[in-house]
Amino acid sequence: MIRFRFRIRPVLYTGMLGLLILLSRLTLPAQNAPLTLKQCISIALNDNPLIRSSQHQYQAALARVNQAKAFSQPTLNIDSDLQPDPFDIRNSGESYIGVGKSVLFPGKRRINTAIASKASDEILMEAELLKLDLVYRVKLAFYTLMLNQEQLGYAKKDFNLAKDFLDKTKVKFDAGDAAQVEVLRAQVEVAKATSEIKKISNKIIQTKGDINYLMGRDKNNPLEITGEMKQPVVLLNLDDLKRQALQNRPEIKRMNYSLEKESLIKKQAGFSYLPDFDLGFSRHTIVGESKTWDMTVALPIPLFFTQSVKGKIAEAKANYQSLQSELKNLQNAIGLEVENAYRNAVTAKNMINLFDQDMLTQSEEVYNLLLFSYQEGAISGIELIEARKTLIETRKSYAEALFNYDAAIVSIEKSIGQSLENK
Repeated sequence: MIRFRFRIRPVLYTGMLGLLILLSRLTLPAQNAPLTLKQCISIALNDNPLIRSSQHQYQAALARVNQAKAFSQPTLNIDSDLQPDPFDIRNSGESYIGVGKSVLFPGKRRINTAIASKASDEILMEAELLKLDLVYRVKLAFYTLMLNQEQLGYAKKDFNLAKDFLDKTKVKFDAGDAAQVEVLRAQVEVAKATSEIKKISNKIIQTKGDINYLMGRDKNNPLEITGEMKQPVVLLNLDDLKRQALQNRPEIKRMNYSLEKESLIKKQAGFSYLPDFDLGFSRHTIVGESKTWDMTVALPIPLFFTQSVKGKIAEAKANYQSLQSELKNLQNAIGLEVENAYRNAVTAKNMINLFDQDMLTQSEEVYNLLLFSYQEGAISGIELIEARKTLIETRKSYAEALFNYDAAIVSIEKSIGQSLENK
């Protein structure tokens, strides 16, 4: 027997191990990498339990379409007559053996299938509506988290400014240039800034929990996001948005499918006047005579179902008229929803322009000027505190304006039933 023995040098082994580790890191996604908005939406649409449930409901609806297409099963008929003794089938004087089948009147099976198909389309639109609402909620929560993080940054800057003000006030107090009350006020401002940081931090924890929930994950899962609050300005036309909403909204499509289904149900009720029938073929055997074939056709006599059919037709007609009224109301509501979201977007955009042009720069300049004046003893601490509050509030208001614009765009996308990126 020949044996081969290989030895791997430690340096080569170490190099191979390092290469394998590197490859594994390249192929496996980072577990705690920041998620973009598109990644959050993708995870939510894939893992949210309600989305999965809606997919199963649609599959069940498609199965009902196949059931409506299916033919009824044939029956085997055995009839043994004139038996000399009970269950003496072999010596019976007369017997029948054959097959039978219930047959729908031509056209009924097709219309039943069409009704089931429209019902499945309704469920599909309900699933699309669920997706649309989920994307809206993910985007809104994502931008809310970005706003909270921006606000946390401002709160920390506010804390640093308050702390710096307290330090300078203590220096002036030690030099005899400031009263004890100014030190106390400065300490109060530091306490307020600390409280604000804690409050916003709690909001961040809550919003992260909301996003995790929407993505079908445990609310306490680690989550970091990345993105920009300031989005490119979208050119909007109100009439165009309304037209898209009436074309794309899943509720509109679902209502149209419902109208088509009720129309088919009314037609199905009219088919009830046309009777189904049973068709059978059998071999007839009589002792001492030649064997023969029998054919049987059984039709119901339409004596007592006229009122029932008329009731079904009247019900379908009333449902159709009701759905028409609901559709008109839905169209009006969607138009109003689009208008409100459009106005909010225009207002937020104008506010952003105002901040970009003047307010941010002016508030920074005023604060720096007053800070220098305070250090020179030209103004009191109260004036500097008010200037600092104005600066922080201006920054917060700018962040809120950016958020309001993002939220308005998200609302427009929900109201028209599609992303504005797809325009």
